[in-house]
Parts: sequence; C-alpha cells; structure tokens
Amino acid sequence: MDVVKKLWGFCNTLRDEGINYGQYIEQLTYLLFLKIADEKNLEIPQKYNWKSLTNKTGTELLEHYQTCLRKLGKSGGILTDIFAGSLSQFRDPVNLKKLIDMIDEIRWSTIDVDIKGEAYEGLLQKYAEEQKGAGQYFTPRPLIRAIVQCIAPDIKKKETINDPAMGTGGFLLGALEYILKQTNEAADLTREENQFLLKKMFSGNEIVMETKRLALMNMFLHGIQAEIYYGDSLAEGPHTGKKHNIIMTNPPFGIKSGGNHVTRSDFSVTSSNKQLNFVQHVMSNLLPNGKAAMVVPDNVLFDSGAGTRIRKILLEDFALHTILRLPVGTFTPYAAGVKANVIFFSKTGPTKETWIYDLRTNIEKIAKKRKLTEADFQDFVSLYKNRKETERFRKYTLNYIKDRNYNLDIFELKDDSLGDGTYPEPSVILDSIQASGALIVGYAKDIQDEIEKEFKGDVG
Repeated sequence: MDVVKKLWGFCNTLRDEGINYGQYIEQLTYLLFLKIADEKNLEIPQKYNWKSLTNKTGTELLEHYQTCLRKLGKSGGILTDIFAGSLSQFRDPVNLKKLIDMIDEIRWSTIDVDIKGEAYEGLLQKYAEEQKGAGQYFTPRPLIRAIVQCIAPDIKKKETINDPAMGTGGFLLGALEYILKQTNEAADLTREENQFLLKKMFSGNEIVMETKRLALMNMFLHGIQAEIYYGDSLAEGPHTGKKHNIIMTNPPFGIKSGGNHVTRSDFSVTSSNKQLNFVQHVMSNLLPNGKAAMVVPDNVLFDSGAGTRIRKILLEDFALHTILRLPVGTFTPYAAGVKANVIFFSKTGPTKETWIYDLRTNIEKIAKKRKLTEADFQDFVSLYKNRKETERFRKYTLNYIKDRNYNLDIFELKDDSLGDGTYPEPSVILDSIQASGALIVGYAKDIQDEIEKEFKGDVG
C-alpha cells in the first residue's frame, strides 16, 4: 500500500539527520497517537493536541513538539504511559513538518488491522536487521498465526490472554486477528463480549520502555486497551499474582543479567537461565485448565540440573502435550543460528503422552531468500487438531520420557544431509556456535552453582 511505502521512504530520508529506524518508529508512535486521538475525538489537552502541531512551522514547531511530549507525559492515564520520558529526535523543523503533513493527509482510524500491522512490523523487521537485540521484539507472523490457531482462543468463554515478553504485541494482535475472523469481525459478539474483547482480554509485560510504548501504540491502533506491565516479568511484582487462561510468548534468549539467579517465592527451582525461569513463570501464572504456548531454545529440552527438575515439574504437574521443532533460521536475520521449539502445555496434568512434530530435519533452512510462510505450518496445525502419527509427528509416553531422565530432545527422522558423510555448510555451523555462546555461559554458571551447593553441603 502507498502509505507503507511513504513511511519507509521517509524513514530513509531521516537517516541523513541521524535518526535510525528505532527512533523513527518511536517518533511515529507519538505522532500517530495524537492523529488518531484527534480522529476519534479522544480527550487530549487542547494546547498539546494534533491540531496544535499542524498550524506551526520552523523553530516554533520544534519547540512546541518538545513541549507537547513533556506535558503529555505528565497528564495522567494512557497519555503518561505513551509519553513518559519522551524526547524529540528532530533537529530540522522541515523534516518534522513533512512527517506531520504526511500523517495528516491519511485518515488512520479507517485503515484495517493488517495494513497497520504491516506498517509497524515492516519497520521493526528492518530495525531488527540493523540492530542485533531488536530481534527479541519480532516473532515471525506465520509462526504466531500457527500457534494461535492451535491455542484457539475463545471469546465466548471470556478467556484472558497474556504475553509476559510481549515486545510490540505480536501474539496479542495475532489472537485478536483470529477472534475477529471467528466472529464475523466482531459482528457476532454481544455488547458485553465486545467490551471484554476491547478492554479486558489482553495483557502483557515488557522490560524495555521504548518497546512498551510501541506495544501500547500498536494495541491502540487496533482498538485494544491492554494492561501492560513495565518491568522484568521474572522479578517479583504485581504481575506475579495475576493468573491467565492463555499465555503465548517468545521470551528473550540468554542468561539472567550478570548470571544471577532469579528469586521468586512461586518458583520451585532456582536458575540463572532465562528460558527455564520463563517456563516457571508461565506455569505459575496459568489458571486451572489454562493453555500455554512458548518458544524455547533447544537447551530447555535437555539441560541437566535445574533444567531436569523444571521439566519433571512441567511433565508431572501439567500436560505437556505437544512440542514443535522449528526450522533452522526461523529467527533470521537477528538470531539465524538459534535452534528453537514451541512447547504447548495446559494446566490439566499430569502428562500422559507428548507428541513431537519435527519441522527441522530435512527442511530447507530459513534465510533472507527463503522466507517462513504459513504453508510451512499447515501440516502441523492440521495434525495438532487431529492427532495422527506420521513420519514427522510421533507420540511418547511419560514413562518413556522418565526413562530418558526427562530429556525431551527427541527426534527420529534421519538427516539426509548427513547420510553421505557430509556436514552442514560452514555458515550454518558458525551461526549455531555464535547463537550458543550466551547459553553456554549459563550452563557453566548453573554447573558451578551446583558444585558449590554440594561442596557447602559436604562441609556442613
């Protein structure tokens, strides 16, 4: 669509002023919010609303824009959430005026869900390609849609949906998209159900303030008022006592900052491994009969020590019914070598059997030229709903997994690329080594802590 191309093109222009993709998205967030608020006649202090920006130029515009950001950040409610600590990144008033005019010529409140998402996600993906670390905010939309189809949120049951590592809200918006399709674009909902959808269904956590702003704006663009907690999901806080019917998430990979253990009263096992702790967080925050789907790296399936103990709890207290082994390169371009999975479980345990779908072995690596598509997940989604063993989809009993000391790194397909004694391409091997670095540090820390714990026990 033309609007997307315009936003892209202008972003490239602003780079000459030293404004990168992340800063551009942030400024776009502020201005779009004010424009849509004006279209919807929402209450914004008149001195600092959208119209107050459109009638100024030059230095006066630059100064007024900065004043607007500062005043709105202290005005309370969602305005404070959006604008707290916000700063203008513009030095040239001509560029600011051009962006304001570009936004002003479009009636944003009439643009559909997909186009709004495309505008944001396209910019976010470009930012992720340039800034290593931004990738934690972006989960491929084909994967999100596949997960949501499997979880199948039901507005009629008034299921609450949470993402404790929400980034810009991809999983929540994927669930919204699914619900709208199931309800004739909400036309089949009662007034009460519609209010629940818009105001009570969605919540999340985000640790990066700039990303929280984007999430708030992204949800607002789609008409959703989500409760978003700012802070570390793994730390104690008001969010730890809130339970949810559905949790879908793709937590950041790596270890706890500084290698420190997470201390939570509701965690049964201590570890510095972020993914293992996020598994505990999700287990702790699920309501009875609740459903969860989360992306985890391979190490979560086989780590010893804390990993074994957490998997034992997961299998014996919850129903870990499905694991999807994702293709290599799923998170290209920002974490191309990470080997990851999606684990699906519910608070209806204990586990009777675990089905594992291998979408990695003998599957072409995902790369810039080989994009992940919804077609990649069609077979999995179908078999998820209609359990039937195939070459790629197999089931394993709890007793079988116990005999493996709760190791879930199970795959039976023969890798054709290794059949003739050859090895993966060097680039694949290097990607894997680089992606594993932070995880190896985490393993070493856990092992060291286990040794020290045993040593202290012997001395005592």
